[in-house]
Amino acid sequence: MRLDKYLKVSRLIKRRTVANEACDNERVSVNGKTARASYEVKEGDVISIRFGQRTLTVEVVSVVENAGKAEAAAMYREVGPS
Repeated sequence: MRLDKYLKVSRLIKRRTVANEACDNERVSVNGKTARASYEVKEGDVISIRFGQRTLTVEVVSVVENAGKAEAAAMYREVGPS
């Protein structure tokens, strides 16, 4: 699944266009490298998202095409700020 879609489906970012802009502005990194929106997310990837001064770091637990509110939180595990 594309990174921008994963961020939206997992509800880490509310809208796909916003997720796309975050990737374009180099605020999203996967496994320590700046990632593009087209990056293919795999289980075990570590995604870091910068929201101003705050950085959210999560590990991908599962990749699901469609997820409800309950399943969305189970798609990742918060690793902590870095």
